Amino acid sequence: MSDLSAMSDPSFPSLGATDPSGWVRLRTLILLRWLAIGGQIITITIVTQVMKLPLNIGLLYMAVGASIIANVVAMFVYPENKRLSEGEATVTLLFDISQLAFLLYLTGGLNNPFALLILAPVTISAATLRLRSTILLGFIAIMLTTMVALFHIPLRMEQGFILRMPDVLVFGFWIAIVIGVLFLSVYAYRVMGENQSMNQALLATQMALAREQKLTDLGGVVAAAAHELGTPLATIKLVSSELKEELEDPVLKEDAILISEQADRCRDILRSMGRAGKDDLHLRTAPLGAVVREAAEPHAERGKSLHFDISPGAGGDPTQPTIRRQPEIIHGIRNLVQNAVDFAEANVWVDVHWTQEIVIVRIIDDGVGFPHQVMGRIGDPFVRRRKTDTEQSKRPGYEGMGLGLFIAKTLLERTGAELTFANGSDPFMVPSDRPVRSGAIIEAVWPCEQLVLVNDKTKGLGENVPMETRA
Repeated sequence: MSDLSAMSDPSFPSLGATDPSGWVRLRTLILLRWLAIGGQIITITIVTQVMKLPLNIGLLYMAVGASIIANVVAMFVYPENKRLSEGEATVTLLFDISQLAFLLYLTGGLNNPFALLILAPVTISAATLRLRSTILLGFIAIMLTTMVALFHIPLRMEQGFILRMPDVLVFGFWIAIVIGVLFLSVYAYRVMGENQSMNQALLATQMALAREQKLTDLGGVVAAAAHELGTPLATIKLVSSELKEELEDPVLKEDAILISEQADRCRDILRSMGRAGKDDLHLRTAPLGAVVREAAEPHAERGKSLHFDISPGAGGDPTQPTIRRQPEIIHGIRNLVQNAVDFAEANVWVDVHWTQEIVIVRIIDDGVGFPHQVMGRIGDPFVRRRKTDTEQSKRPGYEGMGLGLFIAKTLLERTGAELTFANGSDPFMVPSDRPVRSGAIIEAVWPCEQLVLVNDKTKGLGENVPMETRA
């Protein structure tokens, strides 16, 4: 199966989509706003009752009351499981930024240390909304911060003294807030974007593995169906044969012959399907080389030569180790072989070696190798880069997201493998000096205790030897 075959399924969600609409629950923003309201009321109470600062209590509580009214209306109008669209979430966060800016205007502007809280709505936007919404909210937050730095009601002590920081500190605080808005927005946006990409790639991996597992399980169903349908088909065949011999009407006799022929056809179909099903059902284990060849088989007739080297390594048992035919191993190796065949010039080498401690599967091609700019990120999902015309001609319509390698890496690592990626030659070498195996190298290494069946009894019978006749 192709590394991106799951994505070609119309029912499969678009992995490249980054639309976060519907991610934000209204209940979450309501809860965060209640926490902010509680902190604002406590702060206002302490400042006015304990510190005795003469503030405009009416306007302060009007701003807090607006948040309370907005929360109460949202709680009663919308259900608890309401998820906000991007526009609704943007308006909600914009209200919070404006309310906080108004409170700062009433309480000294940037002389108020609580001005730092204006970072919170922008960070929430970066973690949950699209980039354009985050840019809009960040720009508005910076503009409102600048305005309250220039225009605000000063804080006064009970004795009439004005509480204000030196201008250089106010300017430094403004710079810190601006940098904080930019840094936290970019940081949250990148982290959540990578988390979203990883979740989507893991979904694709689960779908690929589930499809491979379904194909395996389908073999058992086919074998059972072939067995159960054998008896009624035999009965139909017997009765139609008797009717064919006894009927004298040529039309009815022709119908009986047709029934007999179709019964034979059904028998042949079920026999072939049943054989495949039994093979898939009972061959739970197989020699290592057979599993690797099975995984690479779909790509053997794609115009590139596959060369297999299946042999023991230093100190390895001459007999091939037996492993389980796990869907993870088959699909993972298949994806790696597909990637090698896609980018090879003419040849792909699949080396399979084993020792007393490890099992190695190495896949090499004679292409140009992995691009240097993505070498450190190979195995990550959605590694996008601009494709050359040569690559476009080799894989038309393929976006180069790195999803196939990610799926293979994830599936093989689940079985205990450790994957490494390298190139067979320096790309700056002239073509005449490059070795034959000059392309990409992917090596998967398993500890024997994680892969090889130690107590397996299904040993091969060895090479066929002619029977000696007695004199």
